[in-house]
Amino acid sequence: MPPVEAMIAVSLAGLALSATPGPSMLYVLSRSVGQSRAAGLASALGLCIGGILLAIATAMGLAALFSTAEWLVVGLRYVGSAYLVWLGVDLVRNAHAEAEKMLSVQDVQYTPFSSIVGQGIAVELLNPKTVLFFAVFLPPFINAGGGPVVDANVQMQLLVLGILVPLTAIPSDLVVAYMGGTMTNIINRKKAMRRSLAWISGTVLVGVALNLHLQVF
Repeated sequence: MPPVEAMIAVSLAGLALSATPGPSMLYVLSRSVGQSRAAGLASALGLCIGGILLAIATAMGLAALFSTAEWLVVGLRYVGSAYLVWLGVDLVRNAHAEAEKMLSVQDVQYTPFSSIVGQGIAVELLNPKTVLFFAVFLPPFINAGGGPVVDANVQMQLLVLGILVPLTAIPSDLVVAYMGGTMTNIINRKKAMRRSLAWISGTVLVGVALNLHLQVF
């Protein structure tokens, strides 16, 4: 199992990312407004399942890779933390511009709920940015214990931490699916709130990255 502090850090980073409007949020919002609240919930479920499947695949692949190239654990620790800093700084830097954009919901055709879940899974699994995020985001939080990388131990840590990522997106996805059009109006009107949220989320991501090396908490 990963250290408790690593689980907390991953959860905070996941919450920070899921709280800001992005492709996944717009996907759930489009289904909720364009079809029904239940359809929005089904799309959120699909995204979550896709994230869990991606976490499993990432854990299996990276664990095997780490066992044959132990230096990757250290290397990806710096790459991953730099990636978190880049994400955080980007959120803060673009906070004002993104807040000025008006969110629009795409028209959707009526689709059976089972198909919507399947689409959500496919959206998550086939998104190269999501795959890259898992591959780069998780390794910095792995604790190899200062010794040889044990495949089973690393695999379990990656699995637990990876599953936390889609789970932390559930609260925001549920709110978006449940509130639908009301959420769109709130997001479009409350520009100051969106800027503040971007600043907070960006600061959290940078803080999590720095703590990987400074070990303040």
